Amino acid sequence: MSHPLRIGLLGGSFNPAHGGHRRISLFAKAALDLDEVWWLVSPGNPLKPKVGMAPLPVRMASAARQARRAPIRVTAIERQLGTRYTVDTLRALDRRYPKRKFVWLMGSDNLAQFHLWRDWRGIAREMPIAVIARPGYDGAALASPAMAWLRRYRVPPASFANGGEWSAPALVILRFDPDERSATALRRADPDWAMRHTGVSVRDQVTHRLVSPPASLQGGLRGA
Repeated sequence: MSHPLRIGLLGGSFNPAHGGHRRISLFAKAALDLDEVWWLVSPGNPLKPKVGMAPLPVRMASAARQARRAPIRVTAIERQLGTRYTVDTLRALDRRYPKRKFVWLMGSDNLAQFHLWRDWRGIAREMPIAVIARPGYDGAALASPAMAWLRRYRVPPASFANGGEWSAPALVILRFDPDERSATALRRADPDWAMRHTGVSVRDQVTHRLVSPPASLQGGLRGA
């Protein structure tokens, strides 16, 4: 009998998406024996400033380009669900897709400030969490208040592989050659990156709804 689809969820602004997102997604897929990874492109991150944030369709187009020919689905499902916080999104996804098994993927930079997220313990109780090492953040992540609570639930990656049973809370630490690419550095090197995605129609790869592009960027994002 076939097992339920095993899905890794990687949330973020993807402002823009880059090869580092793709690389860690494929690494996590292999390490955890996932069927695919969903990129949850956030309509708006409460912990990030809005200045310099490209419109959602532009970020979707950037993510779709990076995810081509890979077992990665790009989605803005949070907009359809009407959720703003991760804990609400994950609960809604579990309700909507009861025959899928989800694991939340995040970088160690997010673990370092995970205790600032809305109901972060609720997130941990909703589904397993896999943390991917990121240069410069491992020390802060290991010393974080969230890690102090999650440490008791740490399990080896092998427990997720080969169709094993998942439960939560569970924490898996994945280590691989760190990827130093970041959206911040890419925006600095190419401040007009969003203009190349203006007017591109993107279809949500999970809900299959069309994400309409903005009419214009009103002079670009640097002064938005």
